[in-house]
This record gives sequence, structure tokens and C-alpha cells, in this order.
Amino acid sequence: MNDHEEPESSDSLREFGEIVRCFRERAAMSQPELAGRVGYSPHTVGSIEQGRRFPPPDFPAKADEVLDAFGTIERAARHLSRNPGLANWFRRWAKLERDAIALYTYECRVIPGLLQTEAYMRADFSNRVPPLPDARLEAQVAARIQRQRMLRERQETSFSFIVEEALFRRCTGGPAVTRELIDSVLTLVQLRNIEIQVMPLVQENHSGLAGPIQLLETPESAWYAYCEGQRGGVLVTDAKEVSVLQARYASMRSQALTPKDTVSLLTQMRGEL
Repeated sequence: MNDHEEPESSDSLREFGEIVRCFRERAAMSQPELAGRVGYSPHTVGSIEQGRRFPPPDFPAKADEVLDAFGTIERAARHLSRNPGLANWFRRWAKLERDAIALYTYECRVIPGLLQTEAYMRADFSNRVPPLPDARLEAQVAARIQRQRMLRERQETSFSFIVEEALFRRCTGGPAVTRELIDSVLTLVQLRNIEIQVMPLVQENHSGLAGPIQLLETPESAWYAYCEGQRGGVLVTDAKEVSVLQARYASMRSQALTPKDTVSLLTQMRGEL
């Protein structure tokens, strides 16, 4: 990823942060004092005020009440950009994701972003070379957490994930992080619109050897694909190319463990940690 393609704070985040700061100063309250009242760390409050972090879901309402902001902070939160911290080359795909009625993901490098816990995200971003500055890391974590809300908010969207077994066994971030990750995945599979399948470590026939695949269907029944590499990503719009990737994904669905067997394997792996 080139420098000009790195994630950057959005104008709406900076404006929201300024609004919080103004009401905090109006209340003659320090950042640590506000942090204690809303239940978040001073670092989190500072990052929000500087426009570097998307506020947690309950932050606007809590801050509005504590600072007696007349509903201003809550109203401002409704206009926040939903893709701060996203790389420029990913934003076109992110816009399509917002209205998609189906999202399919095959991943062989890291656990898909939509399934990651915050601890796993931080382990992932902390392993980047060259290292990410703190502000950029926080922006990316906030963006990913915000993006994950679609899993629970969009109950009519079908989500399918095929994830390599090796990604769980790699223990990124350590055993504690992996235990939390598996617990989170086992919770998500209980939602009726989410299907997760593990691709076994030993699999003689594998249709995904060419790399990760993301597919989505729009409300107009159009299909798009997205393929990501080391330094960027490509949005695939040509119907014939998308069809090839759809066929590969469909084949992998039959090669991976069933959702039921996936739960059994993850439960076993969880017990081994």
C-alpha cells in the first residue's frame, strides 16, 4: 500500500471530536474525568476528540447525558462517516457492502476482518511491516469494529465464511487471544444469517489455491468480487470473471467442513488451548 493509499481520519470524525471537546470544556471537565463518567479510558476519549477513533456505540448517548449536551452529541454521531480508517482502494467495496444482500468470504491469510475480535485486530495490525503509527492503528481498529456491526444489524443479509483451519492454529496474538476469537466465532455461528465453514488443514482437493475471495450480491441481483494482495486490492466487475470466482467459492463450500462439523472442530481446538 502506498502512502497516499493509507487510511486517514474522516472530516466527520474530526468534527464529532471537536463537538465532544467543546461540550467537555463547557462543563469544565478534564478528559480523565469524562472518561471515568462514560466508562472508557482517557486514551479512548482523547482519540475520539482528536478524530482518530470511531466512538463506541454507547459513547454518544453517555457523553451527551454526562455533558448535558441537549442531544447534540447523539445527533452528530448519526452523521459520522462509516468508513474511517479504510484504505482508499477498499472504500469502493465498502460502499457496495453497505447494501449487499449476500456477502461471501474465503480467507487463507488472516481471520476475516468481520470475524476478528479487537484483541486479534490489534495483534494483526501490530505485526504490520513497517509498523503502523499509533493513530493509524487506532483508526483501523475503530473502522473494523464499526464495520462488524453489519453482522448483527443486517439480519436479512446472508453471510458466508470459509476460513482455513491453519489460521486458528497459528495462534496469532497468543493462546488467550485465540481462545477469545474462537469463543466469538462460536457465538456468531448461532445467528441464522451467518454460516462459517473451516477448510481442513489436510485437503487434497482445494479450489481456492489462487488466494482470498470476497463476493457480494446487490439488491439488484448484481454480483461483484474483490481480491486483495500484499499492497492493494482489485474490485472485479466483469460478469465472466465474477462467475469464475463464484464457481470456485461454490466448490470450496463442498470441500470445507460442514457448519456443524466446523463447530465441533473449533470446540475441540478451544479445549486444547
